[in-house]
Amino acid sequence: MIPVLRGWTAVQRTAKNNLHLGITLCFVAGATNAGGFLAVGQYTSHMTGVVSSVADNLVTGNTYLALAALSSLLAFLGGAMTSAWMVNWGLRRQLQSAYGRPLLLEAALLLVFGLFGSGINHFGVLFVPMTVLVLCFIMGLQNAVITKISRAEIRTTHVTGLVTDLGIELGKLFYINRLTRDTLVRANRQKLALLAKLIGSFFIGGLIGAVGFKAIGYITTVPLAILLILLVWHPVLNDAKHWIDLD
Repeated sequence: MIPVLRGWTAVQRTAKNNLHLGITLCFVAGATNAGGFLAVGQYTSHMTGVVSSVADNLVTGNTYLALAALSSLLAFLGGAMTSAWMVNWGLRRQLQSAYGRPLLLEAALLLVFGLFGSGINHFGVLFVPMTVLVLCFIMGLQNAVITKISRAEIRTTHVTGLVTDLGIELGKLFYINRLTRDTLVRANRQKLALLAKLIGSFFIGGLIGAVGFKAIGYITTVPLAILLILLVWHPVLNDAKHWIDLD
């Protein structure tokens, strides 16, 4: 399994690597999002509801909730900014792990999420807000990585755009061309397959994450973190060996 994963976070990209990485990260995002909901009662992978929540709570006078939602938005934004900074920093230094470093940080934060989880039952007032912010940061971090790697062709932390694109392609697929052959409407079947795989992976990740958190609790984050580490360990190790050789 490990040799197969080696090229998935490489700087030299292929469409196949992008697909494999996208599917894997969709799975991780689905599991984290579902598990996070069971942990703190809030989905943290999409910002549409968060932005609406800021507006709604401001209008209804719930200043505390508006600030909480705004903090979630800023955490997601901070994750995306951090990911972009880490990737660009690595690319400018020609590191093989340029795309993998944000995922390594994500793995560490998932373990932090697990540690926070153990304190939620005892210090809920303190740990729930911190956990929400960590999860939002993770989602922003991950979504920015795959967006930059795939040149905005793949998103992994929310499925609204994926379902919209799927609907567009299905509309083309079932369109009946009756007028002229010069303006035929055709679906992009390759894109259809990609969207279906990404949505399916997010859904399966959500199922497994929910079952895992319900059955064994926060330790579910450990295999997710290990999966991310397996994706990035090879280029990180190569960079480390390179710097050792230079010394």
